[in-house]
Amino acid sequence: MPLRRRHAADLFPFVDSELWAGMAAERPTSRRGLEKIFAARIMDPAVIAFAVLDGATGTVAGTTSLYDYVPGQSRVELGMTFFGRNYWGRNVNAASKLALLGFAFEELLVHRVALRCDVRNERSAAAIRKLGASLDGVLRGYRRGHDGSRVDTAVYSILEHEWPQSRAGLVRRLTPADLQPEVAELIGLSEQLVRADAGRAPLPA
Repeated sequence: MPLRRRHAADLFPFVDSELWAGMAAERPTSRRGLEKIFAARIMDPAVIAFAVLDGATGTVAGTTSLYDYVPGQSRVELGMTFFGRNYWGRNVNAASKLALLGFAFEELLVHRVALRCDVRNERSAAAIRKLGASLDGVLRGYRRGHDGSRVDTAVYSILEHEWPQSRAGLVRRLTPADLQPEVAELIGLSEQLVRADAGRAPLPA
């Protein structure tokens, strides 16, 4: 669902130094601070921000966004993501990424989706690679870290022609219990597109 300022109340209890490591924004020290971060994302026309719900309980599990959307160049970035630690290692992140990548490639019709992470954040890098993204390179000294040091940033991407294979990999990882209805709906389209791509046959109207 679209991110709202009120979701800060649900998500701030998850925030600590370990969870926030590698995030570009300074770690908020209060619910109000996280609310200000969310407000900035909501007001930015180049950001499409979402709250991710736990399908089993309806509680807010985390947040993720599409940002730096450049329609004229058919590209967007995916990130600004964090989930409560109790969701680490579960498929809630994969399910949300299936939905967002599907939206980017199939609704926004972008050619490229980029993902970035601090090179020291191996947990995020591993999650990005599991999406089927390829490493484009490392931007040395890309941004200033919270401790004042310069941070190297790894850049990954998925291109339009790579999306069917990436999507198929995500679908294989997920079970019906992982999926909300809109994500499950994407699986049907995913399977059609993968079959059509393999057979080079047109999709049914």
